[in-house]
Amino acid sequence: MPFAAALSEHPVTAHAVGEAAGAVLEALGERPDLVTVFVTPPHAGALEDIVAAVDELLHPLASIGAATDAVVGPHREVEGTAAVSLFAARTGPLLPVDLQAVQAPDGELHLGGWPTELAFDPQVLLLLADPASFPVDGFLQWLHDRHPRLPVVGGLTPSGHAGASRLAVGREVRGAGAVGVLLGPGTEVRTVVSQGCRPFGQPVVVTRAEGNIIFELAGVPALQRLVMQANESLTPAEVAVVEHGGLHLGRVIDEHRAVFGRGDFLMRAVLGADRSNGAMAVGDVVPVGTTVQFHLRDARTADEDLRAVLRGAEADGALLFTCNGRGTRLFAKPHHDASVVAEALGAPPLGGCFAAGELGPVGGTNFVHGLTASLVLLRDPRPQPGLLSAQDQPPRP
Repeated sequence: MPFAAALSEHPVTAHAVGEAAGAVLEALGERPDLVTVFVTPPHAGALEDIVAAVDELLHPLASIGAATDAVVGPHREVEGTAAVSLFAARTGPLLPVDLQAVQAPDGELHLGGWPTELAFDPQVLLLLADPASFPVDGFLQWLHDRHPRLPVVGGLTPSGHAGASRLAVGREVRGAGAVGVLLGPGTEVRTVVSQGCRPFGQPVVVTRAEGNIIFELAGVPALQRLVMQANESLTPAEVAVVEHGGLHLGRVIDEHRAVFGRGDFLMRAVLGADRSNGAMAVGDVVPVGTTVQFHLRDARTADEDLRAVLRGAEADGALLFTCNGRGTRLFAKPHHDASVVAEALGAPPLGGCFAAGELGPVGGTNFVHGLTASLVLLRDPRPQPGLLSAQDQPPRP
């Protein structure tokens, strides 16, 4: 199998890197095409030494990594203590990117580091970005205009200010910008995004709004509409979840659909409401005419949604980017998302990290999410039974 993953919780950085890299070497051998490196804060200061050691031991064609709040490895997640997580793969054609971007006041994006030409058609962009210095939304729009069908999966690093992140591409460590890898056609790729919400009430149309403030839904003050739908659809326990931060508004992505279901809504948190006029603040701009529906998010719903979006999926290797508001902050038991991925997919090699914003496509468009689990599932493209690949053909007599 051309994928391997390993995680070490040794508190000494050199030992942790040796353990993880040794396990990858044993499972996959050296010179993989891709390696991802994620470390928790106790190892963040040594990220330069870590990526140099990984490069020296594994000799990957491309590698990216970051220091994050918590990391993901096979069957488990490590929060709050020292850990190093490695994922390695033989993917076929790929290209690392080291990006810098500035968005002008008129909205124009000035981007550096993107390749002017590609020798292959990319299937996915794995991206790690510093939100304080890299205009992620602007970049996603720039990418949509040029590569509208290219999915982006990854995460934003925790960063209090520009320059505070720790991002790695190859042996180089950056404090700002974004790093990524474009994967070509050598591996089968599927993206999965679990926003962890379930709808209640009925879809309605925004009839009055300004910016991220919604005043009316279907001609009724937004707060009044919420109370009406909650009273009709929710139990007292679910109403309590709504009152304690579990309320989200799903915005329809494709208005041409006749019926809306799972995956048709982009979730945005409801930030608050004004009882004096019934207005509601949402974490996004929602224009008049948009179809929306209220959604509920709690641990049970997040668990059910992740299991549902993974049902029937297959993977030989996987990368998981899960929100730093999930983990033990949301679920009663540790390792939730990693455990569900292992159970649903048959425990493939798994790597990844917790993020301060997750990247993934919904309805064919890339977005920055919150409280979401975003995955890229990788499969080895095996020849069909009874068929020989070119290198397996017997020599001519």
